[in-house]
Parts: sequence; C-alpha cells; structure tokens
Amino acid sequence: MLDLCLLGTGGMMPLPHRYLTSLMLRYNGSSLLIDCGEGTQITIREKGWSVKPIDTICITHFHADHISGLPGILLAMGNSDRTEPLTMIGPKGLEKVVRALRVIAPELPFEIRFIELSGPQEEIRRNGYVIRAFKVNHKITCYGYTVEIERPGKFDAGRAKAQEIPLPFWSRLQKGETIEDGGRTYTPDMVLGSPRKGIKVTYTTDTRPTAAIAENARDADLFICEGMYAEKGDVNNAVKYKHMTFEEAARLACEAQVKELWLTHYSPALGRPEPEMDGVRAIFPNAVPVKDRKCVELGFEEENEG
Repeated sequence: MLDLCLLGTGGMMPLPHRYLTSLMLRYNGSSLLIDCGEGTQITIREKGWSVKPIDTICITHFHADHISGLPGILLAMGNSDRTEPLTMIGPKGLEKVVRALRVIAPELPFEIRFIELSGPQEEIRRNGYVIRAFKVNHKITCYGYTVEIERPGKFDAGRAKAQEIPLPFWSRLQKGETIEDGGRTYTPDMVLGSPRKGIKVTYTTDTRPTAAIAENARDADLFICEGMYAEKGDVNNAVKYKHMTFEEAARLACEAQVKELWLTHYSPALGRPEPEMDGVRAIFPNAVPVKDRKCVELGFEEENEG
C-alpha cells in the first residue's frame, strides 16, 4: 500500500487557502517528499503526519516556490530527535543551494547525503521506492519524478522443493536476496514467478509538454501534473513562461494512458479550477482539479483467480 498526499497545490506564491507545491508519499515506514514549498511543514501537521520519518527529499528545481520550505522542514526534523541520515535528490548544484539555505539551520543532528542529477534520465532505489528522475522543459534545469513500488512474482514452494533449496532460505529469496551456501548460489528467480504489476505515480511541474513526460508516465496509476493556466487564452503565457495549461496536461494524460490525472500548481490568479474542467474532461475524463491535502491510498491490483 502506497499512501500519498498532495500537501500544497499553489504556484508562485502561497495563498490563505492554498500552500505551495509539495507531495508526500509513505510506504513501509518510509516517507518521501517531492518538493518543499512554503507551508509544507504546516500542511503536514494539519494532515496529522510527522516529518520525522522523511528519509528522502526530491527537488524538481531551484525556484523558491519549490524549495523555500526546506529550512523549516530540516529544523523540524532536527527537533524531532531524528539522527538517521537524510538523502536529498535534485539537479546539479543541489548541495550548494541547500548549504546556502542552511545558513539559518546550521546545526542538525543528522547527516544530509546528496544525489545530484545531470543526465536526461536517472534511476535511484531507496527503501522500496524506485525513483526515476527525468529532465523536463522549464526556464531552468528541472526534473519530473516517477515513483514505483515493484511487486515480485509469486513464491513457488513446489519449485523450491524440487531444487532442494533449504527451507530457511525461502523467505530471504522471496524478499529478493541472493544467497551463497555450501558452494551453491540461490537466486530469487529460482523460486519466484514473473513480476506482477506494481504501483506507479508520476509527478511533474513547471514544464512545457514533452515526450519524456508521456514516456515516464506511461500506464501510471496516478499522474500529478501542473496546470498553471486554465483558460485557453492563457496558452501564450504558458509558452512564454514554460508552464502548461489544463488541456495540455489532459492531452499528456491521454497519450500516456494513465488511470487518473490530478491537476496542481495553479496560478495565483486562478481562484476556482473546477469551472474550467469541461474542456479538460472532454480530452481525459478521469481528471481532478485537486485541493491542498488531497490524499489517496494506492494498493496492488488483485489477481484474477481461476
């Protein structure tokens, strides 16, 4: 089960009813944060969640509305008696930017480890998450993120017995471990069937539509995409400032054949997104203009029996 919450849905500046962009995912005791706009730790607390289990923070880019909440989050994590290392992932220059922000949070009881992205696409595996970062098209270097929870094939006890694999090794092989014992090597593929469908979420903001977004969002259970501009007449601004309109996001969702589209990262001038949704749903019916703290639990698909 992957538990996620879109903590903030605003772009450029926080509003009384809309914090800046941030997404939190929780899986198997590990919390992952993507972006950390102003107000992030407030809305985490309003949700009733904790900052302490956050062990990975992914940053899309270094515009203030995506990173200005970071010093406060780090201080809150330090005040929660956290001592475990924190991993931060983001574009090249991440460490320099974070160290500058930490002028007001210089002493922390935990280490920060940095993974700086430079290629068009990179993969990082952390605590059960498969994180795929992909470069998008904004005014500065910016990445989108796909987060997957993989699901291995079913364990086949009959195959394990037939190959005389010792019983104490079964659970370890089922968890993906390779075991050396008595001159023999036991690998998970010896006892597991074909991988089953996992859980996939793609998150992207601050970009023009690109082929990389559609490719990385392909068949996602949830596609969270910026909708800075809602009206058709705003397309010129979208092109000028390298953002997207609602309908452009819908066309990406349709092309990628995702299950559901959440629109986010609204312009401060956009008061109520729902009245702008008719054209969007004509392109992609399962589109939702979300509000702060929109949450969902995503589970593995049940297998058809018989």
